[in-house]
Amino acid sequence: MTTSAPKNEMTAKERMAIERVRMPERNPAERAKNFREVNLGLDESAAVREAQRCLQCKNRQCVRGCPVEVDIPEFIAKVAEGDFAAAAEILTRTNALPAVCGRVCPQEIQCEAECVRGLKGEPVAVGYLERFVADWAMRNKDKWHRFETCAGKEHRLQTWATSGFKVAIVGAGPAGLTAAGELARMGHEVTIFEALHAPGGVLRYGIPEFRLPEEIIDAEIAQIEQLGVRIECNVIVGRTITLAEIRREFGACFIANGAGLPVFLKVPGENLNAVYSANEFLVRVNLMGAYKDGPERTPIIRGRQVVVVGGGNTAMDAVRTARRLGAEKAMIFYRRTEAEMPARVEEIRHAKEEGVEFHLLEAPVEILGADGWVAGIRMQKMELGEPDDSGRRRPVPIPGSEHEVECDVVVVAVGINANPLLTATEPELKTNKWGYIETDESGLTSIPGIFAGGDIVRGSATVILAMGDGKRAAAGIDKYLSEGR
Repeated sequence: MTTSAPKNEMTAKERMAIERVRMPERNPAERAKNFREVNLGLDESAAVREAQRCLQCKNRQCVRGCPVEVDIPEFIAKVAEGDFAAAAEILTRTNALPAVCGRVCPQEIQCEAECVRGLKGEPVAVGYLERFVADWAMRNKDKWHRFETCAGKEHRLQTWATSGFKVAIVGAGPAGLTAAGELARMGHEVTIFEALHAPGGVLRYGIPEFRLPEEIIDAEIAQIEQLGVRIECNVIVGRTITLAEIRREFGACFIANGAGLPVFLKVPGENLNAVYSANEFLVRVNLMGAYKDGPERTPIIRGRQVVVVGGGNTAMDAVRTARRLGAEKAMIFYRRTEAEMPARVEEIRHAKEEGVEFHLLEAPVEILGADGWVAGIRMQKMELGEPDDSGRRRPVPIPGSEHEVECDVVVVAVGINANPLLTATEPELKTNKWGYIETDESGLTSIPGIFAGGDIVRGSATVILAMGDGKRAAAGIDKYLSEGR
């Protein structure tokens, strides 16, 4: 049931007096031993109260800060009124994966960073409210109507291909799923080709269950499939089928196969057993169920002392996963300070609460082994010098500061490169010097009718940026098809 509340008639002063809600979380000591979701979500009264903090600005800065341009003030206004059904209808019109975004999107540097309330206090908790509405909608499917547009008309619950055009999408990650939903609503017949045995891309293989439960991914994908989108798994474009074959069958194609080629440290000892790339480590756990009990689970080395090298969200996911796999010591080593860490502040805080050790201004110079297995890692202390190309101060080694750290597993989480599996088979497809596909502002590549977006264009980026690419490419594809080019 929706909650009764006044019709958004509070004064600005009254709204300013409301303090930002805090996200309920599981106890750190308990949650560090299992893969249950850490954040518990807001209840109805907390959501309404938080929504009442929104000033409903005429100049919607928060929307401009959102890569997929969610109608933020509009859906929040409905939450403030207790009309969660209307909030769900508004939210799903502009966001294909709201329950995902409400959990993993870095709102603090996007929509919330633009919130006027943040100038004199804390911004409205847009992410918390997005998750609340999306979760409410999943639990109350019979209490609201999901409107979709098709060929300029509105339909309830599903749309039908009416344009006569067929569009192929390579990759069922956030960019591909978003583009698929948009294109289906435009009336196009959409087929997604996914290389893995389950759709979701980085949502499924890269983000742990304790941050993004599998059931949430499944529910969001099911909504997209209800639009008529077909998903074919175990299809590797570039091997199973070629891009040329796709071009013959489909009017347009969107490449969103991610990057995914691991970057290693290029230090001695990386070929030792128990050295993982973060990609392999997380895929084994998340996609292949290595954390589960029973003989069917995928093997993984459960180290007693685990070192994770890196400072991004992937590093936090890996080290928190190692802790849940039983590591007595789960350690992050990062060559800059915490202020330069690209990981979300919440993820850093959660890791610390769960007992993860942070070793800052240290970089690896060698992985040490015994009988072919990891036995330790040699680190060197760093200091910050002048800024480098990233805009952050460059880490500079301190002579004579090398020291050894005992460990039995090393996970390397320092980035990814473009996977050349598809691009190597298509010489017409123009790439830059790093192997990423070049596109124009609409996502169009050097091949007519072939668009691209997400990590295969940007490099390693966030889920929401990939989704933004998917929306832009869908608009570009629709225009390309309608103009008959």
